[in-house]
Amino acid sequence: MYNLKKRILVSGGAGFIGSHLCERLLKDGNEVVCMDNFFTGDKSNIVHLLQNPYFELVRHDVTEPFLAEVDEIYNLACPASPVHYQYNPIKTIKTSVMGAINMLGLAKRVNARVLQASTSEVYGDPKVHPQQESYWGNVNPVGIRSCYDEGKRCAETLFMDYHRQHHIAIKIVRIFNTYGPRMHPQDGRVVSNFIMQALQHKDITIYGEGNQTRSFQYVDDLVEGMIRMMATEKSFIGPVNIGNPNEFTILQLAEQVILQTGSKSKIKFLPLPQDDPQQRKPDIELAKKSLDWNPTVQLEEGLSKTIAYFKTCL
Repeated sequence: MYNLKKRILVSGGAGFIGSHLCERLLKDGNEVVCMDNFFTGDKSNIVHLLQNPYFELVRHDVTEPFLAEVDEIYNLACPASPVHYQYNPIKTIKTSVMGAINMLGLAKRVNARVLQASTSEVYGDPKVHPQQESYWGNVNPVGIRSCYDEGKRCAETLFMDYHRQHHIAIKIVRIFNTYGPRMHPQDGRVVSNFIMQALQHKDITIYGEGNQTRSFQYVDDLVEGMIRMMATEKSFIGPVNIGNPNEFTILQLAEQVILQTGSKSKIKFLPLPQDDPQQRKPDIELAKKSLDWNPTVQLEEGLSKTIAYFKTCL
């Protein structure tokens, strides 16, 4: 019988989001090649998949060319938290730009579909609320976050130019704040920071007055959105916002984490970092219409699952 399994490459597959995507793609009956250089990815995220005969792990840096026979490529490789992407900003922007070039080159060579995991950071500190895909953004090109923000913007440019010039089958999703099990406990992102501080009864540190807003998406919802995007007709390329439009202040998040953990933590306010966005909320009408997608896991339920995971990290 002819094997109808797709062979799918996931760059950054041992990371927080990548590991959940690999797991889901295997569950759906595909072969998965997980590529990671383990800068922020962790083998513990995918160790439970190593016994699966249809899962292959390759230690490789996406900034270097890669050859493989695959049907689809999900390009997730890039540090995604400020702590990690500012640690080596030159490496970060090389990962976004050279990584995109290498994955697009591979897609061209083997005629594969390729999805770019872009980010809400392409909108910068937005002056439009909520953010629609048509908004060009308000990004500081010379700030401390630029290595990530501009790297991802350039990657989108490369995807569009490869599509226009070489007719590559591309998909672009813009991912909004995502959380869930397998987040790195020290990645510096607000959900992991608050949960770890609360579980250890340390002060919960809020930058600024806590009035800035974010929209928090559970990782399973994101994975569903990416898979649906990859499956759309060839003419639909995006970009598409994938995020949960329910908006919370950072202070509200801290209070919810304290409540769910039963922590004795107090809230401590610190100065706001440079270029920290004040508002972040996706307009997801395009995802609803084109992907028939809507997030199903709300903050209270998602935090409960994430807190249970972080308890195992202590």
